[in-house]
Amino acid sequence: MENKTELILIRISGLDRPGLTASITAILSEYDVDIMDIGQADIHSTLSLGLLFKCKEKDSGNIMKDLLFKASALGINIRFYPISTEEYEEWVNMQGKNRYILTLLGRKLTAQQIAGATRILAEQQLNIDGIRRLTGRIPLDEKKANVRACIEFSVRGTPKDKEELQRQLMQLSSSLAMDFSFQQDNMYRRMRRLICFDMDSTLIETEVIDELAMRAGVGDQVKAITERAMRGEIDFIESFKERVSLLKGLDESVMREIAENLPITEGVERLMYVLKRYGYKIAILSGGFTYFGNYLKDKFGIDYVYANELEIIDGKLTGRYLGDIVDGKRKAELLRLIAQVEKVDIAQTIAVGDGANDLPMLSIAGLGIAFHAKPKVAANARQSINTIGLDGVLYFLGFKDSYLDERGKL
Repeated sequence: MENKTELILIRISGLDRPGLTASITAILSEYDVDIMDIGQADIHSTLSLGLLFKCKEKDSGNIMKDLLFKASALGINIRFYPISTEEYEEWVNMQGKNRYILTLLGRKLTAQQIAGATRILAEQQLNIDGIRRLTGRIPLDEKKANVRACIEFSVRGTPKDKEELQRQLMQLSSSLAMDFSFQQDNMYRRMRRLICFDMDSTLIETEVIDELAMRAGVGDQVKAITERAMRGEIDFIESFKERVSLLKGLDESVMREIAENLPITEGVERLMYVLKRYGYKIAILSGGFTYFGNYLKDKFGIDYVYANELEIIDGKLTGRYLGDIVDGKRKAELLRLIAQVEKVDIAQTIAVGDGANDLPMLSIAGLGIAFHAKPKVAANARQSINTIGLDGVLYFLGFKDSYLDERGKL
């Protein structure tokens, strides 16, 4: 006579301690049990363990009795739920659905932020499979420097309207001072290999052409043109030519002085250290100038720099440039080219920038991130960081603070 089987789900909760899971599974091992699924979480030393197993019907009573005795001895709570074949098959079929990762990031995370984000997921008929914290323990003193909080939701299902979901998350992030990333959870996301940065107002907290213009006495004129170009109001190439011409006669030594005092964006040193340590290729694709890009390349070990070359004759700027202008279209072309050289699928690339001329590369990269971006850029980007420094990129890549050694930590 064929032995009938049963599916049983057990849920265990209580104070965590070493060996608890081993004690439970040791009992199951005595009855020739097959584990169909298992998951465990530990929040502030409180354990939550779920375990679905298949056993012989004749053994189920003894298994539950032994587990109850063990739970009593350990001082934990245990609940049993019989699972029908139909329920199990439905669960298996659900595993084939699309999976996404929603990352919430900010200086702090509030119940209001989480309630808003999870409401949007529920309205889109998406189910949360798991939640994990990526940042270290949040200090009670919110005034401490570099405080940030990040949690990651593992989500299953197919959104009813992905564009509407994106729009609502963007609206929520704007109103509640947080950042978010909504990505499909696939192998490309887990194997990003190339990251391309804009330079001005991204890696550094200034527009270098504005710094040069101030030294040349044409600061207000150039800044006005820069702001119009970054907002997408005028053509980048024409604005670039106009601004460079105003720099005629500036001494080359001024460039060296500016380079040595560049205001590096918060989080850049930590980000670069981690990216290099984990084998990412790093590029600067900038509408700024190669002189300053190469300075950052030497400082951080960046692999590629593509920017604009200012013509210098007899130690002075001529007001002209050399070669092709690196505009938005060229940035996208360069991203594709570097990916081909590095034998990296475009889906494994990341692009980070703040201006209108960054939109083409943000749109073709596997992960495009608007960083402290202009309104037009933020409105068209899939991911954005506005509340913390550039190392926020690490959390969108799935890094946890606990993965990093001392130089990578806060």
